[in-house]
Amino acid sequence: MGRFWLGATGVFMAGLLFTGAVDNEFYFFSGYVILQGLIMATAWNILGGFTGYVNFGSAGFFAVGAYISVALHQALALPLPFLILASGMVCGLMGLATGYLTLRLKGIYFAISTLAMAIVLETVITNWEYVGGASGAYILTPKDSLFFASYVELLFMVMLIIAIAAVAFARYLSTSRTGKGLTAIRDDELAAECMGVPTLRLKLVSATAMGVFMGMAGAPFPFFITFVDPLSAFSLFIAVNAIAMPLIGGTKVWYGPVIGALILGLTQEITTVTISSELNLLIVGVVLIGFITLAPGGIVGLVQDFSRKRLRSKAAPSAGGDR
Repeated sequence: MGRFWLGATGVFMAGLLFTGAVDNEFYFFSGYVILQGLIMATAWNILGGFTGYVNFGSAGFFAVGAYISVALHQALALPLPFLILASGMVCGLMGLATGYLTLRLKGIYFAISTLAMAIVLETVITNWEYVGGASGAYILTPKDSLFFASYVELLFMVMLIIAIAAVAFARYLSTSRTGKGLTAIRDDELAAECMGVPTLRLKLVSATAMGVFMGMAGAPFPFFITFVDPLSAFSLFIAVNAIAMPLIGGTKVWYGPVIGALILGLTQEITTVTISSELNLLIVGVVLIGFITLAPGGIVGLVQDFSRKRLRSKAAPSAGGDR
């Protein structure tokens, strides 16, 4: 774990140096989008990858986090760190409550129920006039950006901190006793119950953690785009990215979503600049279909399969020589 925190500290320091060395705000906008995808991918993977419960309603938690931030900003004008914590707490409790209602379902029934939940949440937000309803709400960017040159640089560093926290939690979870229980549930839930694994409790922990980080990812979103409406908060592109990134990187390990988010996020940002942003959803769809059909284990699975084949090919000649 010490090596991980050393690397995380290095990433944080690199982010600080990046804000001081680069003047072009486009890089911070792009970095924010990639980090947002990384947090959401990591959060989705806690429930969808570690536990094996595919969640199609993840964008709903993200959007609720964004609108909790809007509501509290309008009511109390709280600073961003408090908005992030509040959004994480509300979405965590929402994940716990919805998990208690839906995690007894399995497979396609659970997936459909989470999609229905996202639709219900979007309907509620659309009719909530205090936060703008269907017309949306404008958010004025605060003038205070600490010692950063612009507010987008501050948002970039905030997202970097949340991303480090999300990845650190996922890494801890994957190596802990709870993570081993989640793996048992993913592999065979009935067998896990027979072995005494508290399946419902662990699934609720997973759903709560997913909600917390989805909400935290959504909280800074209104300040990033300065105008938020149900169409942007419940964007299909955001929802699909949260699922595609871990599937492309690999769902069974904590670093799979990180790999998927960096590769897919960078590809999308480069495509936006060089060709058109309209192609991003098409790229996600094509790449996702390719990985599901040809490499269901993602990039991590491909590398692991290649390593195993290489070890077997090396072991075969030595075994023949012993005879």
